[in-house]
Amino acid sequence: MIDAGYVRTMARYNAWQNQQLMEMLAGVPDDILRKDRGAFFGSIMETLNHILWADFMWMSRFDAGFPAPEVPAEQHKEFTPTFAVWSAERFRMDGAIRLWADALDTVALKGELSWYSGMMKKDFRAPFESCVMHLFTHQTHHRGQLHAMMTAAGLTAPVSDIIFMPEDD
Repeated sequence: MIDAGYVRTMARYNAWQNQQLMEMLAGVPDDILRKDRGAFFGSIMETLNHILWADFMWMSRFDAGFPAPEVPAEQHKEFTPTFAVWSAERFRMDGAIRLWADALDTVALKGELSWYSGMMKKDFRAPFESCVMHLFTHQTHHRGQLHAMMTAAGLTAPVSDIIFMPEDD
């Protein structure tokens, strides 16, 4: 279904997207970031926190040495207290995802993953490659919501088309 090259490309794409968000949202007043905009997770900040929290959760499932989020599932929208803290954690997470992807080989993707979901309160089992694809599609899905919220707030939203991702990063 997928190979290690796909994972590395998506890790680069994820980092590029998040770097744009950091740049475009830097300096935006906190009340704008926290305003409930009727999105699935409410505000821009809550959505940013949800994506980051989920990335921690998935990476802890993919790599036994990676720490699970210290915030329980019920508090995922408050994962980081400020945009500055989110930016620092996001930068570190994107680096960790890229390092993990760079070390991954295609054979490793062919196994199965078992985990307990605190959000769903049950055990799951799925092909590892499907879980990896989910990591990246989950990010993309919620960044689409961020794009809509930023546009509605009169902010500049990032370029999100993967075909426009810079070659060198």
